[in-house]
Amino acid sequence: MTNNDLLVLKNKEVLVTGGCGFIGSEIVKQLSQIGANVTIIDNLSSGKEKYVEGLSNVKLITGDLLDDHTIESVVKDKEYVINNAALPFIPDSYYMPKKFFDVNVNATISLALAVIKEKKAKRFVHISSSEIYGTARYTPMDENHQTTPQSTYAVSKLAGERVVFTMHKEHNLPAVIIRPFNSFGPNITQPYIIPEIIRQMEKNDVIKLGNLNAKRDLTYVTDTARGIILSLVK
Repeated sequence: MTNNDLLVLKNKEVLVTGGCGFIGSEIVKQLSQIGANVTIIDNLSSGKEKYVEGLSNVKLITGDLLDDHTIESVVKDKEYVINNAALPFIPDSYYMPKKFFDVNVNATISLALAVIKEKKAKRFVHISSSEIYGTARYTPMDENHQTTPQSTYAVSKLAGERVVFTMHKEHNLPAVIIRPFNSFGPNITQPYIIPEIIRQMEKNDVIKLGNLNAKRDLTYVTDTARGIILSLVK
């Protein structure tokens, strides 16, 4: 698809949850450049308002997706919804399983139900995670790969996407589910491998890493965001 295909989003009402985070802020930036009217809801627990400052046609609502009143307010009149909000850092999920399920599953249920009730959305894009696959049984991995999540985070993301799929089957929620692999680029908000290597290079001559046998397909954040936006109109 070309940039002209995305012009259908110009002047359209788009909601981006978690729009002040790493990937979310890049989604918002690109939507702003297209000319969409973007509403962000973010509790700023890890995202930063400065990532979206100065962008045209962007409104930030600081709030929590666990608040039903807030959700009903932000989905009003929205034609497109990107559910990008999540607790993403896997080690944290070991110690806060309930919180991860509240944010990654229960908030998704509330958001999907509010969108269904509003009856305005043409597309609901839910951002899941490649972590739901677990250890690769074959490569390159695809959508048919079995799901064997190996962390509380991964289980919560799989549960979240199954909720969305069920809402699609039962209520005709116009849903698309995306399972991104690792992204990197500016404004990354968690201590992942690329910023960790850069941090160590700035301070030391020796870089200390954990598992040297791990392999990752890394996607630059602008490409990740563009793919997500394309799913709104494809």
